[in-house]
Amino acid sequence: GPLARVVPGAHGDPVVPSVPDRDDLPGRDDLLGRAGLPGRDRRPGADGVPGAVPGADAPGGIRRSAVTGRDDDTGPAPRLARLVTEFTAPAVLATLLLVVIGWHSTPGGTGLAWGLFASFFASVVPFAYIVGGVRRGRLTDHHVRVREQRRRPLLVGLASVLAGLLVLTLLGAPGPVRALVTAGAVGLVVGALLAPRWKMSIHVAVATGAAVVLVLAFGPGLLLSLPVPVLVGWSRVRLGDHTVGQVVAGGIVGAAVTGLVFGFGR
Repeated sequence: GPLARVVPGAHGDPVVPSVPDRDDLPGRDDLLGRAGLPGRDRRPGADGVPGAVPGADAPGGIRRSAVTGRDDDTGPAPRLARLVTEFTAPAVLATLLLVVIGWHSTPGGTGLAWGLFASFFASVVPFAYIVGGVRRGRLTDHHVRVREQRRRPLLVGLASVLAGLLVLTLLGAPGPVRALVTAGAVGLVVGALLAPRWKMSIHVAVATGAAVVLVLAFGPGLLLSLPVPVLVGWSRVRLGDHTVGQVVAGGIVGAAVTGLVFGFGR
């Protein structure tokens, strides 16, 4: 049928009322806005969209920095931040630190073997679970940026670390290696408790803990490693994955846990 009823004009000529184009019609968010209600951003990176990364408010799902508000997909600073984030990932730092402490506690191949064996439980198993979760679509990425997805990987990591600690104790592993694994278990407990409510930076917690362990094991000369956690914190904030408060909290927790547990347990 016709889109509009033809009505006579002033001189008998028919007048057809114009029909607005589809693009000119108010959308759902426009109507909600006029009513004083919030609309919903359905872009792939918007908060609240299933599988999205919290804080991703740029078009196409590109994250924006929590500090600068700029899109973080181009330029030397974002590239450097991504490199720092990848090379200082918790699994990477934990593996390197365990190997170093294993070698330091028992020089030679035996110490290296203890460190590598411990890293299987502390790094390889937890990271393999995360990678499997990403491939199956249960997790968004290998850094587990979505806070609601973090608790289960942390609990799996905790179970693996506790199992490793039991095996290391039964086999007579060096005290510093067991102390370091124990510190990791305590840190995972704290992270799992906070995960449902707050997104503390695990990257910074592990980086700060590693710096503290190096100072305790090798002396004040390793205070030179302290800028590394600062650089890691900058990268997490620059990429928009954490706020400054979440980064600072990670540093405090990492330093306190490793300082106390490793300091007294080694």
